[in-house]
Amino acid sequence: MTVKNVIDGFRENAEENPERDAYADMLYQEAIRIGMELNSRYHTPEEIREIMGRLTGKAMDESFRLFPPFYTDFGKNITIGKDVFINSGCHFQDQGGIMIGDGTLIGHNVVIATINHDLSPLKNRKNHYKPVVIEDHVWIGSNAVILPGVTLGRWSAVGAGAVVARDVEPFTVVGGVPAKEIRKVQK
Repeated sequence: MTVKNVIDGFRENAEENPERDAYADMLYQEAIRIGMELNSRYHTPEEIREIMGRLTGKAMDESFRLFPPFYTDFGKNITIGKDVFINSGCHFQDQGGIMIGDGTLIGHNVVIATINHDLSPLKNRKNHYKPVVIEDHVWIGSNAVILPGVTLGRWSAVGAGAVVARDVEPFTVVGGVPAKEIRKVQK
């Protein structure tokens, strides 16, 4: 079993696979353990990059910065570009995939969710996975929530406290609940 097999299991309509699910449980526990290590004491920026590399399974660029605490439930489906800053208290629910482009700034307590649950009692709250794509140079304000399947276009900005349920065009500022366009960004 590999991490890729687990990641493939998060795709819509993936068949049940007990071996894959057991391996996924091990990876969830690994994410909890690494998260506790990250959040339990002071670390230098170099140590934070090393810990985040273990959490995501990908090397972090030396320009990456993060202020703990940081929380994720899986970790291996997060991809982070260069010159990215993530402020403290962020929660990433990444089974569906989170891609963060170069030059992105993420404020305090931002939630990025990639899972939703079926409402039908016949489907017993079945999980549905959709990736979140954050293109280059996006700024996400504190306490914003980015919902499954959303793409934030390059040089867009999300106002503090916004709930983003739909794609945001490049060079656009959105805010509110649900988030709506406020204005365009001068190019």
